[in-house]
Amino acid sequence: MSTTDFSNQLNNLELFLFNFALRLTHNKDKAKDLVQDTSLRAFRYREKFQAGTNFKGWIATIMRNTFINNYRKEKRQRTVSEPVEDLAYGLESKTIPSYAAEINLRVEEIHRKIDKIGDLYAVPFLMHYRGYEYQEIAEHLDLPIGTVKSRIFTARKKLKSAINRMAS
Repeated sequence: MSTTDFSNQLNNLELFLFNFALRLTHNKDKAKDLVQDTSLRAFRYREKFQAGTNFKGWIATIMRNTFINNYRKEKRQRTVSEPVEDLAYGLESKTIPSYAAEINLRVEEIHRKIDKIGDLYAVPFLMHYRGYEYQEIAEHLDLPIGTVKSRIFTARKKLKSAINRMAS
């Protein structure tokens, strides 16, 4: 296919490409950029297009892949790449008490709440909290794994409710 024929076919699909880009991006400006990126890529790789095949499908595939690649690149760029030491301020919380005695009292209160939910829920929950996997807990307590998961979930709900009442 000659460069002129390729350009004509690409120009004929301009409205289709814009509408497709708009469905992918949900933003007019980003859709225009995507159409431009797709056109440039298609033109760069025009010799890979095989005459007699579906040009519209070929160009739509280029657009979809371009969109996916751009999305993944943006997602990687959004992740924080600063050293952990620089982010230490983010770990500090204003709700954490400054006195060790107060922290110990709160921990003791949470342990009392765990004791109040009963061994049926507390034992699997504490094992999970200490790092045991569901399968290990199930084998140790001779229970089905579904029961273990259910009891841990219920224990979490009960503890959350108790802690919320404690905080109120």
